[in-house]
Amino acid sequence: MVFEGLADRLQQSLGKLTGKGKLTEKDIDNAMREIRLSLLEADVNYKVVKNFVKRIKERSLGEDVMKSLTPGQMVVKIVNEELTDLMGKENSKLDLRGSTPHVVMMVGLQGSGKTTHSGKLVYKLKKENRNPMLAALDIYRPAAIDQLKVVGKNAGVFVFEEGKKDPVEIAKNAKDYARINNYDTVILDTAGRLQIDTDLMDELKKIKEVSKPDEILLVVDAMTGQEAVNVAKIFDEYLDITGVILTKLDGDARGGAALSIREVVGKPIKFVGVGEKLEDLEAFYPDRMANRILGMGDVLSLIEKAQNQIDLESAKELEEKMRNQSFTLDDFMAQINQIRNMGPLEDLLAMIPGVNNKMLKNINVDDRAFVKIEALINSMTKQEREKPEIIGKSRKERITKGSGVDVKELNKLLKQFKELKKMMKQVSNMKGQAKRTRGFRMPKFPF
Repeated sequence: MVFEGLADRLQQSLGKLTGKGKLTEKDIDNAMREIRLSLLEADVNYKVVKNFVKRIKERSLGEDVMKSLTPGQMVVKIVNEELTDLMGKENSKLDLRGSTPHVVMMVGLQGSGKTTHSGKLVYKLKKENRNPMLAALDIYRPAAIDQLKVVGKNAGVFVFEEGKKDPVEIAKNAKDYARINNYDTVILDTAGRLQIDTDLMDELKKIKEVSKPDEILLVVDAMTGQEAVNVAKIFDEYLDITGVILTKLDGDARGGAALSIREVVGKPIKFVGVGEKLEDLEAFYPDRMANRILGMGDVLSLIEKAQNQIDLESAKELEEKMRNQSFTLDDFMAQINQIRNMGPLEDLLAMIPGVNNKMLKNINVDDRAFVKIEALINSMTKQEREKPEIIGKSRKERITKGSGVDVKELNKLLKQFKELKKMMKQVSNMKGQAKRTRGFRMPKFPF
């Protein structure tokens, strides 16, 4: 889960306050001390922590909180608001207005994920019905151009490249090519270095001059903590960046970069990388991230993930199958795969309001259960998947032998599927009469 360690500490600290009917100044001081330590351990900039805690304490000691019937909840509300403000208040979109072609210049150090996230961004723009292309400007790193070609092929977009020619000239030619061939957006994948140097910055400045980018996005690794903030400061001084893409936010990032960059650099985080797939690039919403850190859920992001994975036509077909009781194990597997494609189940559960880190630790989400189910279903014949009730002892022996899964797991799957169909029948037959569902228990599934 994103910021797991920080979320744990903050939720524990604030939980001590919400359990009290009345708060004293000492209670507030103790909570602020724990919040300060939590943020410093998460590698948040020291000055940012100092000002952040000061603002929360001043607001928490105000008359509205101390005389409130639920002072602890009021403090949580204040922390949530301050966290949101710290990360930028609201989502900052790409500014791609006006005449085309638009230019997005991707910059960053080598190893930050710049090329990969150029691909993710172009894929995202394509899904938004734009006609984007990539341009390979990294002529120094071995195989950088080939890597971008592979990324472009996977994203289904054209990659402009002119070999080892001067990157400044390539940038100019790429924009001209886009104009002539009706591409509305050009993403420039520029070269990075292992460390910031004058040559790198001079080249990027020249590329900026000739391409006149609408956006200059700095790609930084969230797992580098404060170093990411330092890199952002230097790039901003040289190039006046318009925003940041934080990568590897799905790893064990402590949160320091996400909570410090806006305050220190003054530029918004526009996107976050949350996985290795092309679609694993999310718009950054400060309010949603604050809610997730404090265990308040993130329903909007959950809905968006579902909308991106669920095909409306397929959903209608499934609804019809549920109505006429023709739902098969193939349909069951398709639904499981849609859920799996939405991301790690722990992260999906964390988006549900009221599900905090403590509760998640008591939920055993084992992805191997999905693998076993898939192996069992794939080992069945078409007839068995459509009519699992025909599966007897000899068929079970064949299926378990073919899948390498124990017969107990097969029996469990068949029982769960039977209960699911029973539930579907009851739901589809319901006409506002709650009595039809009395005594019925939801079947237990491995997810």
